[in-house]
Order: sequence, then C-alpha cells, then structure tokens
Amino acid sequence: MVTAHPLPEGFTEIEVFAIGTALLVEALLGFCLNGLTIISFRKIKELRTPSNLLVLSIALADCGICINAFIAAFSSFLRYWPYGSDGCQIHGFHGFLTALASISSSAAVAWDRYHHYCTRSRLQWSTAASMMVFAWLFAAFWSVMPLLGWGEYDYEPLRTCCTLDYSKGDRNYVTFLFALSTFNFMIPGFIMLTAYQSIHQKFRKTGHFKFNTGLPLKTLVICWGPYCLLCSYAAVENVMFIPPKYRMIPALIAKAVPTVDAFVYALGNENYRGGIWQFLTGQKIEKVEVDNKTK
Repeated sequence: MVTAHPLPEGFTEIEVFAIGTALLVEALLGFCLNGLTIISFRKIKELRTPSNLLVLSIALADCGICINAFIAAFSSFLRYWPYGSDGCQIHGFHGFLTALASISSSAAVAWDRYHHYCTRSRLQWSTAASMMVFAWLFAAFWSVMPLLGWGEYDYEPLRTCCTLDYSKGDRNYVTFLFALSTFNFMIPGFIMLTAYQSIHQKFRKTGHFKFNTGLPLKTLVICWGPYCLLCSYAAVENVMFIPPKYRMIPALIAKAVPTVDAFVYALGNENYRGGIWQFLTGQKIEKVEVDNKTK
C-alpha cells in the first residue's frame, strides 16, 4: 500500500500539481529541442563548425537543466524529496553547474558573433574548444564552492528540489552571492550587451539584419533576472515572509531557459536551422554565404 505524503507547508494540492506539471512540460520541451540541436550537430557535417561548437555547449548545458527539472518534477508529484541529504547536495550542484555553463556559453557565443560580424575574424577549432572547456570548468568551480562551505545547497520552498540556500542571508551567503553574481551574471551580461550592441550597429550600416540582436540579452535578463533578484534581496532582507509558492516562481521561470535558448541559438540561427531541417527531412539547404563586401 502506497502512503500519501502530506502536502509541503504553504502549498495546496493544485499548486503542487501545477508546479510539478510546469516543471515536467519545461523539461520535456527543452530536452527535445536541445536534444535535436545536439543530434543535428552530430549528424550533419555542415553544422560541425567552431562557432556551432559553442551553440552545442549551450544545448548540452540546457539538456542538463532539463534533467534537473525532470527530477524536480518527479519529486513534486511525490510531494517530497526521496533522495536524502546527499541527493539534495548533488541536485543543487548539478543544477548550478548546468545553469552557469549555459550562461557562460551564451557569453562565448556573443563574443564569437562579435568577431564574426564586426572584425571578420574566423573562430578556430582550438579557440572554440578552449572556450567551451573554460565555460564548463568555470561553472564547476562556482558550483562546487557550496559543497566546500562557501554558500550552501538546501531545499527549495516546495522541498522537492534543491538549490542555493538563501534563507539565512548571513555573511557566508552574502560574500558568495556577491562573487557569484558578479562573475556569472553581470560580466557575462556586460559581454553580451557590448557585443550585440556592436553587431546591431554593424547590421544597421549594412541594412542586413541576420538575427535579432536583442533576444540573447533579453533571454538572460528575463529568465535569470527574477531568480537573481530574489537571491540579492535575501542578502539584505529576510525573504521568508514571502509565501513559499511565490518564491517558487523565479525557479520556474529559470527552468524555461532551455526552451528559449533552443529558439534563440539553434532554431534562430539560419545556418543551424537549415541543418536541423536537413536532419529531419533529408532535404539539404544551400549554405548561406557570409557577406564580405562591407567591413
């Protein structure tokens, strides 16, 4: 006989079910889209370029976020976290690793696009591979810090998934949050802002807009901004007065990143979109040549 676990404090039956369903839908959609991005890179020779290696890095990180969301969705339907304290630490580490790798890889793509469109310099395989490795090692460094005592992983308000514990707001948390947000949100955001502003100016001069230069930064701010604001507010005030169900909203928004990224970086890229279409249908689309007339 299966024992029904009590509802997490501060949540109704429908709210727990809604959160679990939202996590499951985000995980399924994001995993399918980013899985398609990864498989297309592997199968279509024309997609295997240094620049697309960075897009692949985003897709790999976003698939990791989706796996993290799958686990959270499953636990939400159970109404409790079934994997114990060690499982919570692993889940928190995995969630931060993939999220930070996704953000760093997005900044790397912005840097590459700036040079591609503004300086006409081509990215080499060695440089692309080094950038990808650095993005993941950099993410791993910051993700392991809470396991070593700088910061701490603990349960989300629903208590069916784990993340950075912002409930204490002590000196340890504040110093970690300040360093984390500076190096993993503000600096990548600045790189993306300056890169895409330069690309936008270049597109205006040529009159040819290859893609929407505002979407990548908007994605970063809209998807990760609410979570960063919640964590930042916790550094100066006690956020526990906010009902648990409302504190779960920023996490749900952040879990939508994989789906949005797939449309921004893969399906929103004319060359990559053509490769995905070729993989799905077998119909090869002629490669769009880069306009080298205007510098």
